[in-house]
Amino acid sequence: MNELEEKNMTSDRRTVLITGATSGIGLGLAQRFLREGYHVVGTGRSAERLQVTATQLKVGERFLGVAGDVADPDAARRAFAEAIAAFGHVDVLVNNAGLFTAKPFIHFTAAEIDEQIATNLKGMLYHSQEAARHMSERRRGSIVSITASLALQPDHRVPALMNVALKGAVNHATKALALELAPFGVKVNAVAPGVVATPMHGPEVNAAYGAMHPLGRVATIDEVCDAVLYLAHSNYITGVVLPVDGGSSAGK
Repeated sequence: MNELEEKNMTSDRRTVLITGATSGIGLGLAQRFLREGYHVVGTGRSAERLQVTATQLKVGERFLGVAGDVADPDAARRAFAEAIAAFGHVDVLVNNAGLFTAKPFIHFTAAEIDEQIATNLKGMLYHSQEAARHMSERRRGSIVSITASLALQPDHRVPALMNVALKGAVNHATKALALELAPFGVKVNAVAPGVVATPMHGPEVNAAYGAMHPLGRVATIDEVCDAVLYLAHSNYITGVVLPVDGGSSAGK
């Protein structure tokens, strides 16, 4: 293969930008998109953790880590600039970075509320704004945000008002942005997981949470990734919030 052919193959390969790509669902998404043949740009707070992630993924130049605070608009601009400089374009944005804290609302401090707003809402807004600019010019692209099943159907057993409020805002923003970007061929959707089995929870915790889901278990990371890939690749679905929650949001 000559240099020109290799360059053309690189420019033709699709690129995804995933926020919070160093662990949990974000790391699972990076692995899945790489298997689908994408270039992957992953963001995270720590350059060191991103380097560990790059080593773990073992894909060489197909993964680019960009360190920064997800709630910083300059970090969002830098992530897209570096992605475009390295790979030519961004086809898919996955707004994955987020915080979840289950405790009574009256116990949240002002600092904790600010942190929740910064990560769960501002991070999505700033990265989606950069994606909207870039993808509108290209007249194609897909934005998928990870929200929460609890924002669709709050549960009295899980005191999580901050998550419900902010992920609920992302759910509605998804619909509004889908309408705004539809004339440009850009699709905007969300995936709303219930509890997901990640290294954060042990088997006993997963079993207890699983009993709260109608299907009797928590989701796997792969099942959340399935939904994200489905929406990212769909040509005619936009403005959808897709629950991946074993029926938890269906009702009581």
